[in-house]
Amino acid sequence: MKIKEIRDLSVEELKTKLAEKKKEVMELKIKHSMRSLEKPSFISQSKRDIARLLTILKEKQKGESK
Repeated sequence: MKIKEIRDLSVEELKTKLAEKKKEVMELKIKHSMRSLEKPSFISQSKRDIARLLTILKEKQKGESK
């Protein structure tokens, strides 16, 4: 996901995407442990997406509290 796309999402959508990405990482780790994952780099890409989502979510929550 691109940062611009993430910034356009609402707080609720961010929380939903975050839950989806966390589930995706868990599934990718399971596949990787069974040696059926073609590209292990998908795990780190998903983790970076989670970090981006969390960053934008914190920014939006901080902006609302001011």
